[in-house]
Amino acid sequence: MHYSEEKVIEAFRIYTKLARTSVTDQEAVQLYRADDDIRSLLDLYAKEVDAVIVNTSEHLYLIPETKLSSFHVSNDWIKRHYLRSGATNADIYLLYFTTIILFGSFYNSYQSARPTRDFLRIEEWMHQIQERIEQLQALEEEVLKEKEREFSYHWRQIVDKWNDMNDVKESAKRQTGNTISRYSFIDTVKRFLLDQDLVKALGNQEITLTDKAQTIIQRYFMEVEYNKGILTFIYEMEGENTDAND
Repeated sequence: MHYSEEKVIEAFRIYTKLARTSVTDQEAVQLYRADDDIRSLLDLYAKEVDAVIVNTSEHLYLIPETKLSSFHVSNDWIKRHYLRSGATNADIYLLYFTTIILFGSFYNSYQSARPTRDFLRIEEWMHQIQERIEQLQALEEEVLKEKEREFSYHWRQIVDKWNDMNDVKESAKRQTGNTISRYSFIDTVKRFLLDQDLVKALGNQEITLTDKAQTIIQRYFMEVEYNKGILTFIYEMEGENTDAND
């Protein structure tokens, strides 16, 4: 397919801004939606770096699609910029886990088209994490091992890391010479999500999802192809726990 020089330059201008800041203004959104050539070129540029263009009503975002993408945020980068000295992969697993719980809290199921609530209080987020941790703990050891093999997700490390944290005070159980509370850990996760433009703080210990987060959740978290059934597993676990209590 042949593109005019003007379209190639315009698309590359938008792409360079995306590559530099990962986000564009509304003018770029309008061009992306209205001009087939510019949209095709931008999608092609993104594909070349293992990324995708995600568009919302106000912005375009460049989102890494695989770990091979140069725009992928690595575990080591998260450790250096957000987690305490001496953080391990277990801290990363817990960060991902708490993020999944946060996203799921805004939907009545992982097949919802739109969020079913406007905001979430930090206290409720922590309560929902605790519920899922208890549900994981209630599983038989062999079942948990099987789920780890199935999802390549370190469920036991997540449980242990959460339980090692104090739920109120900073004087928590020592971990390799450091202490941390659940509140401070969740505050770190929130800061990471704020910096990635995935949540907005509303004040009064309340947060809400951004348009970027909602678009990513719909495109990836709701698709089994991408989430590998992890979200379904969490919801099935919740249902089994409910059935057992009936």
